[in-house]
Amino acid sequence: MILTRLGVGAAVGWAAYAWGAHVLTLGCVWRGSHAARRVALTFDDGPDRDWTPRVLDLLAARRARGSFFLVGERAAQVPDAVRRMVAEGHEVGSHGWSHRSLWLCGPRRTADEIDRAHATLAALAGREPRYFRPPWGMVNAAMFGALRRRGERCVFWSIQPEGLRAVAAEDQVRHVLRRAHSGAIVDLHDAEGTRRAPERLVQALPAMIDGLRAAGYELATIAELLEAAPATVAR
Repeated sequence: MILTRLGVGAAVGWAAYAWGAHVLTLGCVWRGSHAARRVALTFDDGPDRDWTPRVLDLLAARRARGSFFLVGERAAQVPDAVRRMVAEGHEVGSHGWSHRSLWLCGPRRTADEIDRAHATLAALAGREPRYFRPPWGMVNAAMFGALRRRGERCVFWSIQPEGLRAVAAEDQVRHVLRRAHSGAIVDLHDAEGTRRAPERLVQALPAMIDGLRAAGYELATIAELLEAAPATVAR
């Protein structure tokens, strides 16, 4: 009976630590200011050795800048891609060291995921990352203290054309253009999480950029998007 109670207590405690911390995400960034007609294209899970350079080529061809939330251990394997991002004016943010869900990390592992990624990206980019996106969008209570120590802000998104389910390129474009709004943060993937996600991205990206501009939006980095934003951007 005692062991059963201890087991239930441990499960409740872990749920409060991992899942319950999502209440605190109301203080994270979900979108930018409505004051300017700007949209931020953000890219998760890279850099990928093959696909990320193709995404950068597409952005360069249209003179568009984005924000890349990079996995630290992947960035260490493709350092030239990180340096190119910086040279071409893109924002480099953190997506943790190993892309491990923070729901599965205790306080020490959480700090290690954030600290190792921060140090690696700072060394490669020549400046410290200012923004962090939790893998899978999953947070825990320890994340907030670790981010404060590193001077990073947690950034989510307001538009996600493809999540865990594959979505055709043309449907992604329609989704983004239909839901576009001032201050929108669009979540895209330049490395494979969902199968063949980068392939669909490079098919969708040109029409997505052209469509947003035709609708009167300026493409901005996360830092630019938040220039006129209040300290806390509510969901």
